[in-house]
Amino acid sequence: MTEQATGAHHPQPRARHSGGSQQPATVEHVTGAQSLIRSLEEVGADTVFGIPGGAILPAYDPMMDSSKVRHVLVRHEQGAGHAATGYAQATGKVGVCMATSGPGATNLVTPIADAHMDSVPLVAITGQVASKAIGTDAFQEADICGITMPITKHNWLVTDPAEIPRTIAEAFHVASTGRPGPVLVDIAKDALQAQTTFVWPPHTDLPGYRPVTKPHAKQIREAARLIAESRRPVLYVGGGVLKAGATAELKVLAELTGAPVVTTLMALGAFPDSHPQHLGMPGMHGSVTAVAALQKSDLLITLGARFDDRVTGKLDSFAPYAKVVHADIDPAEIGKNRAADVPIVGDAREVIADLIVAVQAEYEAGHKGDYSAWWKDLNRWRETYPLGYDLPEDGSLSPQQVIQRIGKLAPEGTIFAAGVGQHQMWAAHFIGYEQPATWLNSGGAGTMGYAVPAAMGAKAGKPDRTVWAIDGDGCFQMTNQELVTCALNNIPIKVAIINNGALGMVRQWQTLFYNQRYSNTVLHSGPDDVNPEARGTRVPDFVKLAEAMGCAALRCEDPAELDKVIEEANAINDRPVVVDFIVHEDAQVWPMVAAGTSNDEVMAARGVRPDFGDSEDD
Repeated sequence: MTEQATGAHHPQPRARHSGGSQQPATVEHVTGAQSLIRSLEEVGADTVFGIPGGAILPAYDPMMDSSKVRHVLVRHEQGAGHAATGYAQATGKVGVCMATSGPGATNLVTPIADAHMDSVPLVAITGQVASKAIGTDAFQEADICGITMPITKHNWLVTDPAEIPRTIAEAFHVASTGRPGPVLVDIAKDALQAQTTFVWPPHTDLPGYRPVTKPHAKQIREAARLIAESRRPVLYVGGGVLKAGATAELKVLAELTGAPVVTTLMALGAFPDSHPQHLGMPGMHGSVTAVAALQKSDLLITLGARFDDRVTGKLDSFAPYAKVVHADIDPAEIGKNRAADVPIVGDAREVIADLIVAVQAEYEAGHKGDYSAWWKDLNRWRETYPLGYDLPEDGSLSPQQVIQRIGKLAPEGTIFAAGVGQHQMWAAHFIGYEQPATWLNSGGAGTMGYAVPAAMGAKAGKPDRTVWAIDGDGCFQMTNQELVTCALNNIPIKVAIINNGALGMVRQWQTLFYNQRYSNTVLHSGPDDVNPEARGTRVPDFVKLAEAMGCAALRCEDPAELDKVIEEANAINDRPVVVDFIVHEDAQVWPMVAAGTSNDEVMAARGVRPDFGDSEDD
């Protein structure tokens, strides 16, 4: 097994290897199922999201025996997976989900793929049919190890109950170290039922798994030299900085160099939005200034980012003048999309800490770049093309205004989880993120239905924090059943439905690229010839639906009532609350770089192409 990986420094229990601690082993005579639960307790798992079924059922019985592990009974396995992801993203610990064999396990595929794309530490535990039945197409059999092989760091099929403690210890170690990511442990039903001996700590054996965390000193010195020589540098920050717990070090490096900072969608909160050196988010819907800074830069200091296509646009035209320092804990990412002039393999926290020392040495030797002309350009672009939006002429609610006011009125430290689409981009732009682990979203996979269960997981992991899910009416209808889970388990999240009656981002593309042919993007009513009585109505009624699921429910259509409704929602903390915000259907996300085009063609608004002019250094 090889390391696939982007930075981890979370305080997570590690597997104990032979030759380590000499503390006496715990030995108990138990069933395989009891061994599984005891193993989860020993690695520090305190919350599991799951739903029982035939093959995993033996594991549920010992949970009744005063286990330290809290189980949250979800309504769908996809909800369990996204909840585990939200828990992991909010707490920095490994998220755990559990499902039965066959359809239970395959329903976890989407959240596992989502966690894989976004480097989230996740352990999925699935039941499997009895070992003698494997390969016979038995009832509810699926080769979940084979199915998930491309989307996990590693997975295990356990048929011997004696192997359960070692496997769980290894699974948590692999998920949380190196580049974090999901792993899967598939356990045959007869292994769960059989008698065995529980021994802790187990002997673990992971040949070939040796993540490199310490960067090479020569590469660090070369990177520092380029920083000192550059005249238009940009700190291009990705989610790996958050995974590594390196936000404090990043701030020191940024202020030491005076270089501008851009944070990707996965890195929001890694650097304070309010900091004067922060230019915002780059990419397809990034700020004009962030996009322009990358395009005009002469040096990209890339930290825990992977040159994703949503950031680069047409790859061969991305940052054409820039040399590249690329630091990542996953060697497979370096050079994958963009050749690196200085490749650095290592954990982002250690890389940045070493860079600070090396840059200081360059400065003390009298080598320091002059960025004054660069900042003159950046500030001109920032003043000319700020983020903004127009209020609807008909007096209806602006979705951007709704999201902006939610951010302004939320208590300090609020965690925001977003679905996918227009509301996701507006939440990225119009809420200020000052702290790490306050922005949760599905970045790489772009999974609709992520927000509600992820918010549930975040609230379960951080019960003292306010958690808002910013969702669209399309996303909400995919996983809203987990509000029942929230209501019954005292997980009082808050959900804002940005209800424009359509699949908003798809509709935006139809407006821009398909001559306003709105094929199958209207959500709230059917074709008039099928159901003429439904004309002008909205189906479902989200207020009634939320109330039926045990939630408080509010609706807002009038801008004059906006703050009052948000404050009312913030005051409800004894149960989940859902607010149905009826917003204008034609609002669009700007700026925008059309898919497959160069970032040089960024549009600040429809028909508005920025003029960056010539930099003084050009």
